[in-house]
Amino acid sequence: MTKYREILRLKSLNLSQQNIADSCNVSKKTVNRVLKRAAELGISWPLEESDTDAVLAEKFFPSAKQVTSHKRMPDYDYIRKELLRNGVSKKLLWTEYMEDCRANGDEPLMYSQFCYHIQQDEQKHRATMHINRKPSEQVEVDWAGDPATIIDPDTGEIIKAYIFVGVMTYSQYAYVEAFLDMKQKSWINAHVHMYEYFGGVAKILVPDNCKTAVVHNGGWKDQQINETYQELAEHYGTAIIPSRVRAPKDKPNAEGTVGNISTWITAALRNEQFFSLAELNRAIRDKLELFNQRLFQKKEGSRRSLFLEEEKPLLAPLPATRFELSDWKTATVQFNYHISVDGMLYSVPYEYIKKKVDVKVTDTTIEIFYNHNRIASHRRLKGRPGQYSTVTKHMPEDHQKYLEWNGDRFRKWAERIGINTYTVVNAILTSKRVEQQTYRSCMGLLKLAEKYSDTLLEAACKKALSYTSSPSYKSIKNILVTGSVKLESEATESKTTHKAHGITRGADYYRR
Repeated sequence: MTKYREILRLKSLNLSQQNIADSCNVSKKTVNRVLKRAAELGISWPLEESDTDAVLAEKFFPSAKQVTSHKRMPDYDYIRKELLRNGVSKKLLWTEYMEDCRANGDEPLMYSQFCYHIQQDEQKHRATMHINRKPSEQVEVDWAGDPATIIDPDTGEIIKAYIFVGVMTYSQYAYVEAFLDMKQKSWINAHVHMYEYFGGVAKILVPDNCKTAVVHNGGWKDQQINETYQELAEHYGTAIIPSRVRAPKDKPNAEGTVGNISTWITAALRNEQFFSLAELNRAIRDKLELFNQRLFQKKEGSRRSLFLEEEKPLLAPLPATRFELSDWKTATVQFNYHISVDGMLYSVPYEYIKKKVDVKVTDTTIEIFYNHNRIASHRRLKGRPGQYSTVTKHMPEDHQKYLEWNGDRFRKWAERIGINTYTVVNAILTSKRVEQQTYRSCMGLLKLAEKYSDTLLEAACKKALSYTSSPSYKSIKNILVTGSVKLESEATESKTTHKAHGITRGADYYRR
């Protein structure tokens, strides 16, 4: 029976007639007829509890009051299951149905009526619904079934090129591009190029259930979007609604356009030879322009004219930057509150020392996450390995104090101690590409003067410079700790004393 109460309730929520029809599993025509009749009779929600669907049916359409048949109706669920079994026919099921009715004293249906009612039930389960799409609402994407081919100019090998197809649902305006594989990088780049070709973004993206779009399926209602694909959707501000498995009607425009693409583009190029992917895509683009400009057979205009006039103005604008394909890695924060990525070091807040973090790597940026929360972001370093990217706020307060210093202040401090100390400090300051990374060594070196004196520090620097032009803080500290410069000073003193004692006899001794 028609759900009259539910139709009136949903109408009170201001739902459209199509949404009410979908919810109540009736036709839009039935909803319209019920609402119109209710308005004529002044009946609206809320209703009395006594106003059941049967009562409302009598009020709305008394002449169409259904007379309850005294004949027993078939068990449709049982019949659907049984017909799937080998050798089971409707005639057999009707015979069993007749025997059961007689055993229970029920009046059965004749065979023709039995088949009629079963046929009506089957039609309900095969029902399809045409969904009118709004301009700019949806784009459908898929890989075409038949690949194109490229000839390797060096070996003559035939290489397959896979065709990506994206179709605006409303205008059927298409985008087509060839790739050497159907992997994630190609899939993502295809979407980026498609959006740039359209000049905007549709609200909904309907892909097929390929692995680059959906991770796994526990039934079509429980689908997990690929992580990188979800990032692309968030970047472009669109929603991904994958089509159901083996349900091509969920994306009929892409499916239909794939067939047209195979005819008007792939097949049209079948007698041409291409020796590079770029050459193939240039030919595809020429055919694509002709395809989009071809006039419709049953309505005015073309895909291109309909898209430009009614759809493109409603598309969401492209983001300021292109989506970049990312790679995810795991890293442990070191004691110097940096992580290492491809030989480069990037800072994170020092509170995360020894924590494992997730790192999103693109060609231009490094983003660091802990428990799905972003804690740091850096421009990706290029060139010589071992470079540092350090954010001041990531440093502990006592480390930040070093930033109050600069190279000139360290040089002036060293110059007051001596020329050798100055030379060593200058060498340390220029030993790294980022000068700030040397401040701690300079501070430690100059602080040695407070423990050993300026004279000994200067002597240690002189000795270290005799071994290498770029001594380290550690080597100079070792010289002072071992006392080697002190021993040399004492040896010089001792030698001078012995020389003085050697001439104490005087001239008178030799006159004898």
